[in-house]
Amino acid sequence: MPYDSDLPLQRNINALIREYDGYFVARCMEISVVTDGSTLDETLANLREAIELHLEDEDPAEFGLVENPGLQITLQTALASAKT
Repeated sequence: MPYDSDLPLQRNINALIREYDGYFVARCMEISVVTDGSTLDETLANLREAIELHLEDEDPAEFGLVENPGLQITLQTALASAKT
């Protein structure tokens, strides 16, 4: 879907990281980027690289983003069960 140029450009790319069966999966909301890793550090490194490759030679404004946007991450994880 093309970006609506009447809207202001976003300063951040928002990503959600969830844990699945021992892996972390990261998904961006504004652009089509999904990656994973076995640790949070690996997942973050993979996410940054995937975003850079996705935006390489592209105009960020076409995705509704400012030049050199930030990365805002939400981590969703299950709480451990309380032991009684």
